[in-house]
Amino acid sequence: MKRLWSPWRMKYIQNNHTAEECPFCAALENARPADHYLVYKGEKTFVILNRYPYTTGHLLILPLEHREQMDDLEPETRTEMMEMINHALKVLGQIYHPEGFNVGMNMGEAAGAGIPKHLHWHIVPRWVGDTNYMTAVGDVRVLPEILEDTYQKIITAW
Repeated sequence: MKRLWSPWRMKYIQNNHTAEECPFCAALENARPADHYLVYKGEKTFVILNRYPYTTGHLLILPLEHREQMDDLEPETRTEMMEMINHALKVLGQIYHPEGFNVGMNMGEAAGAGIPKHLHWHIVPRWVGDTNYMTAVGDVRVLPEILEDTYQKIITAW
């Protein structure tokens, strides 16, 4: 059975987005970057704090162009994405001192992409024991600081 709406996607839609509108593109078009936790906008890519993070500091690296597949991107865009990933790892390491990172992307709905039409890399700081029963049983994530504080720390260090 194909699942058309994930709970994660529904949170974005309920946040004043239509099903057709991309929340990532909407963040770029907004005059107030902090409203969408926009961390950095480069020549070909941008960095945004995940509004529904797995752990504190969960960042997303995206192309400015609304693209679904890696091979739809120019080589320069792919290169800038990798440089942004590297910079994000350094910044998050300086701020949070994680014991590891998950870095990856889910391409397509079947692969678990919550918003499959605008590809994006996840940078997720990790610590031994950072997951607990709350996520598995209650579909709830517990974070040690509010997103606004996380955002300010990352913006300052970026």
